[in-house]
Amino acid sequence: MKKTVKRAQKSGPKRKVLLVTGLSGAGLSTTLKALEDLGYKAVDNLPLALVDALLKLKEGSGTPVAIGIDSRTWDFSPQKFLRKTEALKKARGLQVELVFVNCDDQVLQRRYTETRRIHPLAVDRPIADGISRERQLLKPLRTAADHVIDTTDIKAHDLRRLVEGLFSLDAARGLFVNVTSFGFRNGVPREADLVLDVRFLDNPHWDAKLRPLSGRDVPVIRKIEKDPEFAPFFKNATALLQHLLPRYDREGKNYLTIGIGCTGGRHRSVFVAERLAQWLRQKGFNAGLRHRDLDSWSQQQGLVTKNKVKRRAA
Repeated sequence: MKKTVKRAQKSGPKRKVLLVTGLSGAGLSTTLKALEDLGYKAVDNLPLALVDALLKLKEGSGTPVAIGIDSRTWDFSPQKFLRKTEALKKARGLQVELVFVNCDDQVLQRRYTETRRIHPLAVDRPIADGISRERQLLKPLRTAADHVIDTTDIKAHDLRRLVEGLFSLDAARGLFVNVTSFGFRNGVPREADLVLDVRFLDNPHWDAKLRPLSGRDVPVIRKIEKDPEFAPFFKNATALLQHLLPRYDREGKNYLTIGIGCTGGRHRSVFVAERLAQWLRQKGFNAGLRHRDLDSWSQQQGLVTKNKVKRRAA
């Protein structure tokens, strides 16, 4: 009986351990906070020498852990970090994954300039030099990462949603599908797993009355729905997804991003993304919706309107 008990214990679920690293200013703190909200015990800026001691603590044994380790950390070394990661992955009873939070240099520099923070590797040099130096230092970790999260084009609340999709502890939650509209002129979303190009549909932009509107407005919706190419396209696209999504779910994929792109990201892609998210929910899938370029365009329009009002007042 004792041998049977021991075998049952060994075959039990492994403790989940996420080692979170990446570029300073890319969103490591937000990522760790999101993981904490999901039920992980989050520890930031932990020296490598203390990782083993933390995981051996009896208090909270079995609790999922997220450990932040980056260039700010005392005794930090990419080589030591990689060796520690490899050793932990071989350890019995642990499910260890390396997460790297990434971001473009220009966006990082803008974030540091706006917040007036000092880059940890640019105390006595320009911010750009510190960012370049850190990127080169962390290159081995970026290459070895199990997950790379790029925050260049996403806001804090979208990052939290992405983290939830990737690392949720709710086994019954199933596959989460995030539908993102975008404009090709601003680039394809880096996190997109599947991309649908809807630039072949009639473009409301060329109608002066529809141009100021978005794919959420009824006149634009009616315009696109009248395009004879829309109905067969949507039917084929949903048929493909209905075939693929259950298979992604069975393979254990937690999070899938579908990008819907048009030229500017305001009319056709927004309409199709709204319609696709609605279809997914009707079919019982967990689905989120984000309009990447519509949000930024709306903000720009708001600024233009405010400036006009100011000029008139003056």
